[in-house]
Amino acid sequence: MLEGSSILITGGTGSLGHTFIPLTLKKYNPRRMVIFSRDEMKQWEMAKLFKNDARVRFFIGDVRDKDRLSRALHGIDFVVHAAATKIVPTAEYNPFECVKTNVFGAMNLIDACIDQGVKKVVALSTDKASSPANLYGATKLTSDKLFISGNSYSGINQTKFSVVRYGNVMGSRGSVIPFFLSQKFLPLPITDRRMTRFMITLEQGVDLIWHAFKDMHGGEIYVKKIPSMGICDIAEAVSPGGEIQIVGIRPGEKLHEQMIGVEDAPYTYEYPGHYKILPAINGWNEDPLRINNGTRVDDGFIYSSDTNSEWMKVESLREWINNNQCKIGKI
Repeated sequence: MLEGSSILITGGTGSLGHTFIPLTLKKYNPRRMVIFSRDEMKQWEMAKLFKNDARVRFFIGDVRDKDRLSRALHGIDFVVHAAATKIVPTAEYNPFECVKTNVFGAMNLIDACIDQGVKKVVALSTDKASSPANLYGATKLTSDKLFISGNSYSGINQTKFSVVRYGNVMGSRGSVIPFFLSQKFLPLPITDRRMTRFMITLEQGVDLIWHAFKDMHGGEIYVKKIPSMGICDIAEAVSPGGEIQIVGIRPGEKLHEQMIGVEDAPYTYEYPGHYKILPAINGWNEDPLRINNGTRVDDGFIYSSDTNSEWMKVESLREWINNNQCKIGKI
């Protein structure tokens, strides 16, 4: 599907973009890959990595600017929406800015994609959008709902919108692993000993996006099955036998990550490697094409990091860290 196509990724200079772009160029050989973001320095640095690849283009712009989005989307077939205000405390203290990017930006992108006749859009979501306890999660839940509903009014262009949702990306910039590594000669700050997190690699996140593009009929939320880990085990993997210090949960932070809430269970189907939440609107949750041989989960089902059936061992994370030292925290 993606072979020979034109693909645009918003927020493309972030962690996801640094992995999605080279993997997609290698696997699908798209005709054009457009990186749309507002940070000129990140684009300047990223451009050096692809200076000999004529398929890669850079476009300065902000998802808050609908006109600029429309210009960038001209001739684009597929879009990955990764642009967002993501840091939980930052969103709590700067709520207006978070809403402008995560909600208004989503609305702008939906309208612009429909107007420009984009074929398919996959938007990135977060565990924090499931039963949100902070502003970031609330804005991403709103964004998810907007993308799902976008399928209802895409009109004759028939632009399709779907969502992928995943939790803590291992080793990404600003995440817990590079933070712990930067503190290795100091006590590691732990918010709460009971805290758990889902663990997913960027490569797994890219694979889920590829799957969504192939499988989607519009309105689905894709959730990959991934292992959980306790925060103290993550600390042990980074600094064996190291000292820890309990510092308390930050504003808006959850004790556990949740990908699928009990309210979504009636519309959720299970597959070998993932779950799929189907839209409750328009009867789409009963559409055989969207269900596609899935098995409906039990009533009351919750997919949460503390009750997960799959857990990552300390040794497995330590091995992953040792094999990925060169890129942890770099992107």
